[in-house]
Amino acid sequence: MKKLLLAAAASTMMLGGVANADTTKVGFIYVGPVGDLGWTYRHDIGRLAIEAEFGDKVETTFIENVPEGAEAVKQITQLAETGHDIIFTTSFGFMDPTNEVAKQYPDVKFEHATGFKRESDNVSTFSARFYEGRVVQGLLAAKMTKTNKIGYIASFPIPEVVRGINAFQMELAKHNPDAVVDVKWVFTWFDPAKEAEAAQAFIDAGADIIVQHTDSPAPMTIAEKTEGVYAFGQASNMSRFGETSHLVSIVDNWDSYYVDRVAAVLDGSWSQTDTWWGLSKDGAGNGVGMVEMADYGNVPDELKAEAMALEESLRTGERHSFPCPVYMQDGELAEDCAAGEKHLKDFPTLVSMDWYVKGIEGSLPK
Repeated sequence: MKKLLLAAAASTMMLGGVANADTTKVGFIYVGPVGDLGWTYRHDIGRLAIEAEFGDKVETTFIENVPEGAEAVKQITQLAETGHDIIFTTSFGFMDPTNEVAKQYPDVKFEHATGFKRESDNVSTFSARFYEGRVVQGLLAAKMTKTNKIGYIASFPIPEVVRGINAFQMELAKHNPDAVVDVKWVFTWFDPAKEAEAAQAFIDAGADIIVQHTDSPAPMTIAEKTEGVYAFGQASNMSRFGETSHLVSIVDNWDSYYVDRVAAVLDGSWSQTDTWWGLSKDGAGNGVGMVEMADYGNVPDELKAEAMALEESLRTGERHSFPCPVYMQDGELAEDCAAGEKHLKDFPTLVSMDWYVKGIEGSLPK
């Protein structure tokens, strides 16, 4: 019933404020609520950046809490049918539905976040190198843990999430080989109760560092309740939920990308692209990227300086997140490294990563 009401509300919004012929209509499909204070919240900040940049030249719409699957086809189609010129679908599980609908609406531009399929010329893909932030977190966890037990709350076993776990583990092991990462798969993007339960289970088992790749601040609030436990914010700045527990947040910054892509629709220059931005736009220190590190807190000054120096080296490209040698979970040298590469390649290795690096315990769900 809730989803039906949300869809109906979105339809009213789309059809009620009919724009003039010169207005570009921009639509968003969200997997969670705009109030999740994480992933969807940050995408909606990007939507608002479009409105701020272009004013009455654009009209934006969003539909929230859209399940990944058949329901997504229905909601994406709804936006296409109601005259939207460009539609952003903002979760990995929207990949096939986005491509399915795009084939039926060749005059509409589609932008899919975190996917890799572009089955028609009107579909672009974009993602952030979130794993650059995981490298920084790995350093902090290595030097802040006292128990050497790290709890990592993971959403779904897709390449985006696996890359983050592996980047974190590699940097952690570099500075503290005694630390152990325990990964718990919760198979949800946003479920505060489930996320809180996972965090508490880790703490009960002795973990004093909580990492998350889910969307609510629930793990941070649980960490805050136990003295000596620290946590990292995900997708947005979650420092306000962890006065004594927050170390640093990875913040997703979609604003400039969204503004750029809508500008391309407005001036007629839009074309199919596959975009990966990290701490910088070009990987060499230039331009505002899609990844930010926010509010280093509860970190000793010396360690903070070390973390910020690592962040800068990643931003400028001096340091890669996956430098060779990279060993897989079974101890075998990763193929790219065996072939003489300096680091793992974006394509096809990172974009399709479905294996753990050495040091991660347990098996990766399939």
